[in-house]
Amino acid sequence: MIEISAVCTFLTERILLYYKGMVIRLKKEYEKMIDNKLLETAAGEFVKDRDKDSFVKVMELLEKAVVYLPALMPENLDEETKKNITEGKSAAKLPKDAKITPCLLRKENGEQALPVFSSRQHIPEERRSPALLAMPFATCVAMAIANKEKVQAVVLNPFTQNITVPQQILEVALKRSQIGKTKTVKLTEKQFHQLANRRVTFELLPVFLYEKQKEGLEKMQQEEGRFMHSLYTSIYPKEIKVPYNEDDFSFMTLNITEDLQITRIDMPDKNLAKGLCSRIYVVWKMDSGSMEYYTIEIAEEGNVIGRVYADRKHEVIENAPDNGADIETIMNLGRAADC
Repeated sequence: MIEISAVCTFLTERILLYYKGMVIRLKKEYEKMIDNKLLETAAGEFVKDRDKDSFVKVMELLEKAVVYLPALMPENLDEETKKNITEGKSAAKLPKDAKITPCLLRKENGEQALPVFSSRQHIPEERRSPALLAMPFATCVAMAIANKEKVQAVVLNPFTQNITVPQQILEVALKRSQIGKTKTVKLTEKQFHQLANRRVTFELLPVFLYEKQKEGLEKMQQEEGRFMHSLYTSIYPKEIKVPYNEDDFSFMTLNITEDLQITRIDMPDKNLAKGLCSRIYVVWKMDSGSMEYYTIEIAEEGNVIGRVYADRKHEVIENAPDNGADIETIMNLGRAADC
């Protein structure tokens, strides 16, 4: 067991936290926010056994827990707010420029640890700090790792159960807490337009046509630009205007033979980029009632012909003709598919 000295020290530099408009809750209000009974039971078992399985159980519960973190009172608070925080009379809202300084415990070997508590009962009266913060244990872990030159460990209930979580375990816990989190990627408006082109041409339109078959094809042929514009409108948020008009989409339907019909759709030139679709060919075979969906896509050099299948699979088939005579290639591809 790592012994902790009786001295509670404070960081000389502000650690990581900068709470804008944060609410500090104390005493009775904390009990409503934190319930760590299972964690405390598991911690008690570990203190008795000190075996690996017991520690794993503690960590599993601790990683999901909200804990208490002792802290110094922000320097720029007025006396009434300080009094409310100390007495726990009500939630005290901090000013925007208030900075929180968490407390550190200094071990006898000179190393420092970040103390966290599963409940107020584990904090002796004589060790109470001016303020307590309720926060996820994962946040405490991130703080400790971000300041690992000053903080060598996190200690759970240091004055009672005294369970030390060293840096190596903290790093594992941080990685576990980040699993499954979705990163938000901010797109420019142009990037969003390009993403919309890809969604419409490689997903929404082929899915609609394959599902509706002849009925869907005829609807698209009748409405033309209005139909294409409606697909874009369906995926654009209110704050971003669809950059295309109905007239920006060009349609041409050719009855090649009694049994073969090809509809060509030219997409707007605006916002086109590598990997996007500039033209679509829908092949309808009347004798078999089957459909094929081809794309002309912008490549690194020139264009390529792609195909989207009924199961949404997409593949690049071959290079598109340099002379722009791609309809003849599409006709040949359509005939070859029957062989």
